[in-house]
Amino acid sequence: MITIPIGALEVAMVQSGARVADTLGDTAEFARRVEDLGYRRLWYAEHHHSPAIGAFPPVVLTAHAAALTSSIRLGSGGVLAPNHAPIMLAEQFGTLAALHPGRIDLGIGRGPGTFDEPTARALRRGAGPTTDDEYRDDVAATLRFLVDEVALGPLPEPWLLASSTAGAALAAELGLPLAFAHHIRPDNTLAALDRYRAQFSPSRWCERPRVLVCVETVCAETQQEAARLAGPMDVVKAGLLKGRGDIPFPTPEEAAAHSFTAEEERALAGFRAQQAHGSPDFVAKQLADLVEVTRADELMLVTPVYALAARLRSYELVRRHAAPAV
Repeated sequence: MITIPIGALEVAMVQSGARVADTLGDTAEFARRVEDLGYRRLWYAEHHHSPAIGAFPPVVLTAHAAALTSSIRLGSGGVLAPNHAPIMLAEQFGTLAALHPGRIDLGIGRGPGTFDEPTARALRRGAGPTTDDEYRDDVAATLRFLVDEVALGPLPEPWLLASSTAGAALAAELGLPLAFAHHIRPDNTLAALDRYRAQFSPSRWCERPRVLVCVETVCAETQQEAARLAGPMDVVKAGLLKGRGDIPFPTPEEAAAHSFTAEEERALAGFRAQQAHGSPDFVAKQLADLVEVTRADELMLVTPVYALAARLRSYELVRRHAAPAV
């Protein structure tokens, strides 16, 4: 059994044949249900110009969910620093923290949130990719503005999101809790966590290393049903392997009819082996093994499946079989 806290990452998948507005309705219901299930945190990811993922600003979804819930921690996982002025991030999340004391997290990441170069440049007013130094300065400025400029009272809890050793090193330098994207770069996880713990410097934000590991989790009554539910995201991932971010999120039936190349099958199988897909007992073991090997302080589950009911069922099964005391 897992005894550390577990949270949820909402990526707002837009179902094939559904309206984007329906996805927004699902995010509201999802927030209410994961709070009822006892999950610690619910974070929202920033994405842009994707047919598979809604372009819903994390700050807006956080505000909406905070009005619908009463206890679960809410925030960004993450808001992408290169796309925003640091003072605006500080004002937005500082305001949320003042309105909902003790419940707001500010998870900061680096990526563009899109695979489309014109969209990335539009988000950055024509600027190119941010450098390491620029990213560090943006994160540091956001933290400084939270304290020196906003000063509305209770502060949001800042986290640095990373999928590489470089991102983990920055979290260590700034003394921030680290949220590691095992669901994106599982091969980097252990080296990055080792570097973070070895180089960590205490700060006003965090006295000791704190690690949250995000893992893709698809739990169903049987292995076969979990594989069926994971099929649509496999199609999207296969597109990403080819550098394509324009793949819609298909139905499970459409995904079952999709033909993968042998190379795609090998890559997807290797990825799944490092995540938690399957029956309740299998998922419980996969999650427990991940906690043991990473020494994580918290887990966060991301469940990119087609229907809201199936997604919620996955979280219910994990709650019952893997973590009854989340």
